[in-house]
This record gives sequence, C-alpha cells and structure tokens, in this order.
Amino acid sequence: MTQASRFSFSDLVKNHGETVAAAGCAVLLLGGWLMLHFTVAGASLQVVGLCLLVLAYIIGGYGSAIDGLTTLWEDRELDVDLLMIVAALGAAGLGWWKQEYELIIDGAVLILIFAISGALEGYAMARTERSIRSLMSLTPDLARSIVSGVERETPIDRLQVGDILLVKPGELMPTDAIVIAGNSTVNQSAITGESLPVEKSIGDEVFGGTLNGNGVLTLKVHQPPASSLIQRIIALVRQAQTATPASQAFIEKFERGYAKIIVVAGVLLATLPPFIWHWDWETTIYRALIFLVVASPCALMAAIMPTLLSGIANGARQGILFKGGNTLEALGQIKAVAFDKTGTLTTGNLAVVEIIPIERATPEEILQLAAAVENGSEHPIGRAIVMATQARNLPFDTATEMMASPGLGITGMLWQQPISVGKARLMSAEIQSKIAIHHALVDDIAATGKTIVWVASGDRLCGAIALADTLRPEAVELVRRLQQMGIAQIMLTGDRVESANAIAQQVGITQVHADLLPEDKVNLIQQLQSKYQAVAMVGDGINDAPALAAATVGIAMGVAGSDVALETADVVLMTDSLDKLEQAIKLGRRTQRAIEQNITFALSFIVLLLVGNFMGNLNMPLGVLGHEGSTVLVTLSGLRLLR
Repeated sequence: MTQASRFSFSDLVKNHGETVAAAGCAVLLLGGWLMLHFTVAGASLQVVGLCLLVLAYIIGGYGSAIDGLTTLWEDRELDVDLLMIVAALGAAGLGWWKQEYELIIDGAVLILIFAISGALEGYAMARTERSIRSLMSLTPDLARSIVSGVERETPIDRLQVGDILLVKPGELMPTDAIVIAGNSTVNQSAITGESLPVEKSIGDEVFGGTLNGNGVLTLKVHQPPASSLIQRIIALVRQAQTATPASQAFIEKFERGYAKIIVVAGVLLATLPPFIWHWDWETTIYRALIFLVVASPCALMAAIMPTLLSGIANGARQGILFKGGNTLEALGQIKAVAFDKTGTLTTGNLAVVEIIPIERATPEEILQLAAAVENGSEHPIGRAIVMATQARNLPFDTATEMMASPGLGITGMLWQQPISVGKARLMSAEIQSKIAIHHALVDDIAATGKTIVWVASGDRLCGAIALADTLRPEAVELVRRLQQMGIAQIMLTGDRVESANAIAQQVGITQVHADLLPEDKVNLIQQLQSKYQAVAMVGDGINDAPALAAATVGIAMGVAGSDVALETADVVLMTDSLDKLEQAIKLGRRTQRAIEQNITFALSFIVLLLVGNFMGNLNMPLGVLGHEGSTVLVTLSGLRLLR
C-alpha cells in the first residue's frame, strides 16, 4: 500500500469514521453469518464465522462503548449507548452459553443498526460542517494590494483598514471593502442567496467571498477581515451547530433518568419471573435482554437533533442563518410578527414620487433646477432628486455658489439666478407668501407622510417635489401570505404617524405604532407576547436591537442590518429580500411538525414493542429490527429537512 493510499484511507476514517465503522460492521456481520451457515469441502467454518462476528462487535460497537463508559465514569450517569452494548453482549453471552449462534448474530445486528443510526445523525452534522467548509473556501488566501502604486500579494489575515486592493475579472473578493474605482457586476449568491448578479460601482460595499464579474474593481478595506460578513456567517453557523436546544437538553436529561429505570427494571425482569410466573431462566434472561433493547429511548433521542441540524443546514443554504436549534423550533410557533418600517418594510432610500408644477413650470424643469443645486450633495433628498433626474435622462447643469442650510435645504446660482430647494423657511419672503397661497396643493400629499421640498428660481415659485421612502416590492405579498398562515402583523416604528400609516396602508398592516423610542418598542413587544405568546421582531437598525433581544425570535436583515442588530438577532436574513422571512417561518414550522411526528412515532413504537415482549410474541431479531429500525426511520425523517 502506498503512502498516498494510506493517507487517503486515514483521511476517510477521520472524516467519516461512523460511516466506515457501520460499513465495516455490516461486511463482517454478513461474512460471519455466511461462515456459520455454510461449509467448504465438508469442513465447518464456525470458528472463522465467530471471529468475524467478534470483529463486527468491536468495530461497530467500539465508539458507543467508549462513549457510554466515559459518561458512566465521568458523569456517573447511564446512557443509551452503554445499554445497547450491554444488551448486545448479553445476547452474545446467552448465545454462547446455549450454543445458539443466532443469538450472537442478533446481538451483532443490534450493534450494526445502532451504528447506522449514529452514522445518519453524524451525516446531518456533517452537512452543517460542509456548509461551514464551503463558506470558508469562498475567501482566497491572498489579496492583490496596492502599495505605493505597486501591486503585491498580501495574506488576507494581514490586511488592515485603509488598505487598497485590486480585484480582477473572475476573482473572489478577498474581504469586505468599499469600491473606490471601477464598476462591475458581482455574484453574491454564495453569501446572500441572490440569484442575479448585483451592479457595484464607486461607494458600494462588496463582501468577501463574492465573485467579481467582467470589470476591474479597486477597493478600500473599511473593517478588519476578521469582522467581515462571511466570517460572521461562519461563526453563527458554528454556534448553531454546537448549541444544545432546550428540547434536546430536556430529552437528554430525561434519558439519564430513564436509563436508570430501565436498568432497575431489567434487573428485576431478569430475576423475579422464575419465582412469580415460574419462567425458566433462559426465557427470563432472553426476555430481559429484549426488554433492554426495546425499552431504550434511542428513537426518542434521535427525534430532535438530526431534524434541527438538517433545518439549520437547509437555512444556511438559502441565506437564512439560525443561531441555534432553539430559534428554529421557536420560529415554528410564531403567532405574530412585528416589523420595523424603515429599512425593513421599506428600502430606507428616498425616491421622488410626485412633482407639483406651479407658475408655468414643467415637471422636467423643476427636476433639472433642483438637480443643478443638489448635484454632488450627500443628503438623501439631494441624492434622490439627482437619481430621479438621471433616470428620466434629463440633462442638467451644475449650480455654483452652493450653500447648504442644515434642516432647511440648499441654495445656489444658475444662469445668474438664485435657485432654492428646500423648506418654505429657506425661501425669500416673496416666495414664502406664494407658498402660503399654494400650500393647499401639497397638504393631502404631506398628510400621507411624504416629504415636500419647494423649488424656486429667482422670484418665481416653480413647484414642489414629493419624496417618500420606497416600499420593498415583496412586502405586500409577504404580508398577504403571513395573513394566510394565520400570523398577525404589527408595525413598530420611530417614524412619524403619517409616514407609518401610509406604508401600513400600502402593505395591508392594520396594527400600527409610530413615534416610538427603542424602549417603547421593547414594551410593546412584551405586550404582544402576553397576547400572542410567541412574537418575532424584524428589524435592521441599532434602535431595533433591544426589541430584537426582547422578542421570542429576533430577525435581522443581514446585508443592510447594523452590526448591533446582527449580533442581537436570533435569525439573520442574508439578503434584503423579505421573501426569506416567509421561507424561515415555513422551515421552522416544518421542523416543528417533523419533531412532533418523530417523538410520537418513537414513543408509540417503544410502547408497541414493550407490549409485544411481555406477551411473549417478540423475539430478539424482531425486537432489534423494531427498535433500531424505528431509530433509523426517525433519523431519516429528520434528514428530510435537508431538501
């Protein structure tokens, strides 16, 4: 055997030890069974068969025996692993004593099926681990950094805030950074789950692990690589993988007490029947061994964790990060969802929604004048006006002598005329008197929560521009589907009542609470929990963090969400699409149903097998097949959520 092949095999055992053990046990069991039932040239092969069965016991049961003995030695507790090993060894001992080798085979079958169920549970864990490894493989080891105009390769972990990076077409983004030159399309599907590439240009943020398109981008690192989005995702998935949900913790605690009861009952069953019911000792010990097998809560133990791990892996694949199994379970019980408005139900970006001409001005002229003054402005209103003008392909000049008045607007000179864009108080007295005359034109618009800016040129009042936060296109459909699912929707926002009511009316939310401070949101979440029991809060800002922490399940919008919201939330939606919320809730409900079905099935089978054993209608093969078969079925049922 070559060194390469030895390394390959050891790597296989290291990464898939439970599967290899189960496969080896199966092969040895089959070989042992054949040797016990066949002869070659008239010679019996029983000794060889028994040796193969002994190896099957060792290979298939070694892991469980070590785990069981470790728990007994360190925690002074009995667990299912040790009970199964005792039952298998008891069957082997009884078979050897009675020279009934079928009992030895029965014990080996018990070991095999127990090993298979462990391998299946390990498979669910491995799927989550593969999700982590696939995320880790998305970031390259080296980045192209530009130092004094010279391109050089720098290890990712040595990058610092302020470093300049170059990313060529088809390369992975080395870390989170801001585009300072160039434009390109970037495939973010591995991080956010978006199916279409996203346009990136100067000022946009790119995420480590996303794939650059055909353009060349120059980036500036704005946060340490260890704090990048992909590193936070990896940390969250690992946290979800290792955390023990409350339901699983309860089952494990129940198992420890239940195992003691089984041992006591097994001892009584192995000693009392000959004196009470006049059973012979062989029957008594045989029934006691079957009791140890069928009464053990293996299927019950497998009812929860494979299901939760599968659900977590499924969510990670869809761009939904659950910070633990508790969250996934709780999400399936949600009866109400509280939404923040800005950045959650809306995009958080202002857009021009209406133009009101006055004094013979046209909408196009109003936009061109406003854009001339606002061009280069960093204010959201200014950016929205310039973008609206560009979207209509309207040419505009750039004004001079621009002066911003915080909270009021901006002025400038164009064609030797003063141009003013902003609130009425910014304008001259003459323009203010005209605004007073025409104010009724915009009263109804302002009442819906839209922002109004006036545009004046010289002594002429040209008109007004109405701006509003843009509704997420999927918000209306999401609210409708939540209503169909029987989930109540509530809006909690710090925005004005008019704006909140306008957005709520558009999306179909009837319960609206506006003008809220962060502590007000927390109080309302607590009130909603007393009414609905399980309440989810969806938000993206720092002011949402207390409410996210107070809710039964806090859900953060991943890409736009603040770091505080992402750290506080229980679920992170890695795209800014609210569609992921519906998928997360449905996945939570599927998980909840699967766990309930698995527990019901497991308990029913245990009762059925116990009744069969005490009635004397159950032999060891059927007991093993029924008990361990139910464990395998429950585990496979949990793995359904990987789809």
